[in-house]
Amino acid sequence: MTSGVTLRPPRNRYDPRTVGWWRTQLAIATAVVVVPLVVLGVLIAPARTWLLLPAAVVGVIGLAATVALPIWWHRVHRWEITDHAVYALTGYFWRTWRVAPMSRIQTVDTTRGPVQGAFGLATLVVTTASSAGAVKLEGLDAETAAELAAELTRLTDATPGDAT
Repeated sequence: MTSGVTLRPPRNRYDPRTVGWWRTQLAIATAVVVVPLVVLGVLIAPARTWLLLPAAVVGVIGLAATVALPIWWHRVHRWEITDHAVYALTGYFWRTWRVAPMSRIQTVDTTRGPVQGAFGLATLVVTTASSAGAVKLEGLDAETAAELAAELTRLTDATPGDAT
C-alpha cells in the first residue's frame, strides 16, 4: 500500500557554520586529553616519555580529525521537513535515515549549548513514539530552528492521529 509519498534522500545541508562548531567540539575534546598529559609530563620527569608520547599521538590524531571530519560530516548529513514528515540522514559508514511522520510527533524542542550558541546555531529535537529516540537536526541556523519548530507545531496540530 502506498500513500503517494516518494521516499528520497533529504534535500537540505546543515548550515555552513556547523563545520566551525564541529571543529570547536573536536578541538575541545582533544585538549581535554592532551593538556593534562602535557602538564603531567612536564611536572613528572620520570614519566615524561610515557606521558608526552601519548599526548603527541592524541594531539596529531585530534588535529587531523578537527581539520578533516567536519568537512566530511557537512557533505553527508542532510535534513528536510515536508507536510508529511521530518527526515534526517546521518552517519558516515553506516548511514541512518530517520523519518518521523507528522502523525507520530509528540514534542518539538529547540536547544542551544554555549558553543553552539556562539556560532548562532541551534538543534531542533523532534520527539516521537519511536523506541529509536528523537530525531535531531543539529546545526541549524537558530532563527531557522525556531521557525521550523513553529511550523512543525502547526503541522502536527493539523495532522490527524494520536502520536503513539
